[in-house]
Parts: sequence; structure tokens; C-alpha cells
Amino acid sequence: MSILLGYGIGSSCAMNLRQVEVFRVVMTNGTTARAAEVLHISQPAVSKMIQELERSLDFDLFHRIKGRLLPTAEGQLFFREVEQAFLGLTHLRGAAARIRDYGSGELRIACLSALSTNVLPRVLRSFMDRNPNIAITFQARMSSNVRDLVASGQFDLGIVADEIDRTGVEVQPFTQFRVAIAIPEGHPLEALDVVHAADLAGQPFIALAPEDTTRREAERAFEIAGITVRTVIETPYSTTICSMVAAGIGVGLVNPLTAEPYIGQGLTLRPFEPALHFRTLLITPPNRLPSLALEAFIEELKRAVA
Repeated sequence: MSILLGYGIGSSCAMNLRQVEVFRVVMTNGTTARAAEVLHISQPAVSKMIQELERSLDFDLFHRIKGRLLPTAEGQLFFREVEQAFLGLTHLRGAAARIRDYGSGELRIACLSALSTNVLPRVLRSFMDRNPNIAITFQARMSSNVRDLVASGQFDLGIVADEIDRTGVEVQPFTQFRVAIAIPEGHPLEALDVVHAADLAGQPFIALAPEDTTRREAERAFEIAGITVRTVIETPYSTTICSMVAAGIGVGLVNPLTAEPYIGQGLTLRPFEPALHFRTLLITPPNRLPSLALEAFIEELKRAVA
């Protein structure tokens, strides 16, 4: 290595990293002859670099007694500093290896609630098994909040519903899930193989938030069917709909994945007609290329829903 460190010691010239390395090898091996063997250079070359380092430092590193080098007190103090510096270099090599292999050693992911209890835990487990050195920060939020976290650069990836404001983020389609109708166990609609929009006339209905794309599609389906549902609760979360349905409060349109833990726990699912879908997007901060780690995580996500 012949890199100049680019700073001076005292009134002297810049210190050469190769000279420091040679000094360290002499200190750890005891003699210039042994250092020369370790470094695969000649003994005179070792002696010359030690002398040049001493000139740059403006103090002696060794006493020269009968052809032997004995460290001075200053040399011992300097050696301790050198060891600390080389520990730092070892850390930098490790950091460089992590960056080479993974890009950033950290991922910050935010996700809409509907996928936070099913798809994401499975993907995170698989990804972390393959990449144990990557630290993960994960938050489940409303899609609008996820969008703001990603747009501001606080998070690297967002998984959101498709009704978000798409300005200020990079967007790619992720996946869609066909809507099912969640019904309390023992409800009369449980007898149907398929529930149609017209079957919900007058039923107590637990609705998604007004801005939700799926809710707006459902309202059009109800209008076409010529019926009115009786909305008793509004919530932005499919998990909340499932909990309310399981408690017997009403029926609601949900993502089947979200409903999985509730099936047989007070809730029954039936197919719903006409076909409606929950559509999700992947969003990333603008003008930022994804790290290798983020690319690997996105691939893992896509495999999970393929």
C-alpha cells in the first residue's frame, strides 16, 4: 500500500501508510529481518521506511543498540495509536464487504396494515434467514402515512393501497387480491355459496374508509344492484373489519389474507360477486437507486405473492 494519509505530524511532511504498516509489522515481529520476511521485501527497505517515518514524525521510534531496534517510549505510545487505527481499518473492510454484498446494512420498510400480519412476516423471516447481517426497521401504518414516510426519504420501501397520492414517490404495481365477504358465524348469509351485492340489502355493513378504492368500487356495485347497505362502522383497516365481524356487529368486504386468523374464530368467508380487488403498490423514494439489499427484498416480496 502506498497511499498518502494526507495530513502532517508536527512540522513534518505527510505520513505514508506503507511506512506505518512496516512499523507495525516490526513491532509485532520484533526484528527488521522477520518483518522483511512477513512483508516480502528486503531488510534494508524495512530500515529505510522506518527512518523515513521517524523523519515525518519528528521523533525516534526505536533505540538502535548493537544492531538491534528497541522501541522508545514514544514508539510504544505511537504503536498503541497505530493498533487503534488498524482496528478501524478492519472495521472499514467489514463495512465495505457488507456494502458490496448488500448495499446498505439496514432496510426501513413501511406497510399498510392489511399485509402486515400475513405476507410481510413470512417475507421478513425468509429474507432475514438469508441476510442475517441486515437490520430491519418495520412499521405498519395507513397507506397515506406510509406514502409520506417514503416520500420524505425516512423509509426505503412502502407497500400501499392504490389510492395514495403518487406524486413525490417512485411507483410500481405490486399485487392484487380478490375481495371476499366476511360474515359472522351463524349468519343467514353463511348458507350461500357465493354472496352477491344484492344479498347485502339492508345488512349492517362495516365499511372501509371513504377514500379507499375498493370501497368506491363496492358502492358502484351496490348502486348497480339497486340496493343500499346500512353502514354501521367505517375503518381504514381490514383487520378491524375482521374483528368487528367476528364480534357479530355486521358484515364487511375484506382481503382474504387478512381474514385468515379469524376464520373459525367467529368469522366465515364467502366469495363475493361482482369481482372486486384490493390493489397494492410498491413505492420508493424519488431519485434514489435501490440498494442491493432492497432489490433482494423486493424480489422476495414478489416471490411470496406470485
